[in-house]
Amino acid sequence: MDIRASAAASLYAGMRQKVQPDAAGAVQQGVAGFVETLRQGETTARDALTGKADPTALVQALAQTELAVETAVTVRDKVVEAYQEILRMPV
Repeated sequence: MDIRASAAASLYAGMRQKVQPDAAGAVQQGVAGFVETLRQGETTARDALTGKADPTALVQALAQTELAVETAVTVRDKVVEAYQEILRMPV
C-alpha cells in the first residue's frame, strides 16, 4: 500500500477542518438555550398565577431556571478567572 505524503497531508487537513469545533456557534447555542429556558420559566410562572398550569410544572420550571442561571454564573466566573490568569502571565 503506497501512501503519498502530499495525499495524506491533504486528507488530514480536510478532516481537521471537519472536526474542529465551532466555538462561536457553541456559545450562540448556549446563550439561545439559556434564554429559551428563562422564557419557558416565565411563561410557566405566568400560567401558574392565572391557574392555567399546575404547581408541579411551576416548581420544575423554577428548578430549571435556577440551574440555568447557576450554570451561566459558573461559566462567567471561569471566563473571568481565565482572563485574570492571562493578565498575570509575564510578557
